[in-house]
Order: sequence, then structure tokens, then C-alpha cells
Amino acid sequence: MYRIGIDLGGTNISAGVVNEKNEILGRGAAKTKIPRAAELIFDDMKAASLEAVKNAGITMDQVESVGVGAPGSINKSNGYIEFSNNMGFKNVPAKEMLEERFGKPVYIDNDANCAALGEAVAGAGNGAKSVVAITLGTGVGSGIIVDGKLINGINGAAGEMGHMVIAVDGEQCNCGRKGCWERYASATALISQTKAAMLEDKGSLMWELVDGDINKVGGRTSFDAWRKGDKTATEVVNRYIYYVAVGIINIVNTFQPDVVCVGGGISNEGDNIIKPISEHVARERYSKYAAVQSKIVKAQLGNDAGIIGAALLNE
Repeated sequence: MYRIGIDLGGTNISAGVVNEKNEILGRGAAKTKIPRAAELIFDDMKAASLEAVKNAGITMDQVESVGVGAPGSINKSNGYIEFSNNMGFKNVPAKEMLEERFGKPVYIDNDANCAALGEAVAGAGNGAKSVVAITLGTGVGSGIIVDGKLINGINGAAGEMGHMVIAVDGEQCNCGRKGCWERYASATALISQTKAAMLEDKGSLMWELVDGDINKVGGRTSFDAWRKGDKTATEVVNRYIYYVAVGIINIVNTFQPDVVCVGGGISNEGDNIIKPISEHVARERYSKYAAVQSKIVKAQLGNDAGIIGAALLNE
């Protein structure tokens, strides 16, 4: 039995053929190229999936179902993407449109929920009863699993921890609120923070790392300069890590999960980010005197978590 899992991100579409052992046998990919019509994005999702099927050495006849992890609030009862601020989607009948393209049952959930499910079943949260998975990417995604079940809420929009406010009247978020965690802790936010710091310090090593072109700044720029001892980069990194930790402290105080998994490209910094986050959490969590504490860990599956979790969807 094979299933296709699709991780629909703001930058990339990643598809994989997953077997019963939660192994990815073949992959396909495409650029999301937002903003553009959902119809065009869904066409590319099918193309990426067909590429994955070909690379897995199977045929579509052997595929049982297609699971999709999409950003935003998902109405699982009708398969609509009701709102996705980063994709520009409002009330898109995704399930119906994708089933027309695939000719297979399509199951859809929030992308961070899928990543959480993948990590809980096959990754860093394997064996834990409660897991909150955080993805630091274009935005801040999160998925919450309690007693082995995804928390979707009455309308499928539960778990949007990236849109809890950590700074009242703070930076404008494209969800409509101000001061959302996403505006401070996403990779997008880190890039903005890095650029702002560089403009304040024209002598920072970060300019050298991007060949003097601020448009080349990425999520690793400040960390690379920090490793070389750049003072301004160190300030950027420390402030960014604290922004991430503030949200995780709120999550720990709210759910007290067994495990908080931190994923996304920035998590590849490993202990450089996980250790200081854990130290902030240890100092500021409400449960600091409890004998049992939530563990903060790096997600193990990387970008595969969303694909595997999507493939696991069955309702």
C-alpha cells in the first residue's frame, strides 16, 4: 500500500510516495510561486506527485490516497482551505479540486499539523503522548497532538500558535493582527531583523558574507557571522532566539506537552538554537519547580515530516 503526501509551502511544493513503514520511496517538487490562482498551484501539486510516483518506481494505480498539508485553517468536514494568509487563499474547495485532478481520495489538514503528526509517529516525538511541533519557516507553523490525537478545534483552525500575540501593538502581521509570534520568530522575520541590523551597522561582517548585496541575506546570514564573532550578528541571533523562546514558553505553560519539536531550516543550527531556547524556557516557565518537564528538541524528520504526516491522513 502506498500513499502520496504533499507538503504545500509558501515557497516549495514537496511530494513523496510513502509506504507502510513511513518511508519515502520517491520524491517530486515544484515552486509554489505565490501569489497565483489555486488552480495553477494544484496543477503543480499533481505534477510533483506524478514525479514522485515515477521516482518511486510505481504507478498511480498502486496509490491508495493523497494527503495534503496546507498552510492556514482547514475545514476537514468539507475540505476547504478557509483562510491562508501566506497563500492568499479564502474558502478554496481544495479537496474537491484535488480529487478531480488525482482521481483518488484526498485528505487535507494544516501543514504544521501534518508535520506534528509525522514527528509524533516517525520522528522526535515517537512514543510521546503529547507533542507540539513548531516549524520556523516562511511563517511559524504549529501542530498540537494530545493523547495521540491532532487538536483541530471546532473549525479546523486550532493550533495556530504563530498568531498568538507576543507584543501588543507590535509589528503588523498579514493575518490582520499586530505583534504575532510569526512576525518575530519566523525565518522571514529573522531575515528582516538581519537586514535592519546591517543597515544600522555598515561595518558588520554580515555585509561581507552577502557580497555587499542586502538582497542576498538569508536565514543563515546572522548565524554564519555570529560564528565568526560579529557583534551585531550576535545581537541579532540572541534576540531572535529569545523571540522563539517566548512563544515556546507560552506553549509549555498552556499545554505542558511531553515534547516540543522545533523544525524548519533554522532548526538545522541544532544545539546552537535548541540549547539557549531550553535555557530561556527553564528560567521563565511557570512549572519551573515541577519534577517532570517538557523537553525541547530538534525535529528529526526535517522537511520529510510534513510529507509523512500528510500521507498518514485518513479522514
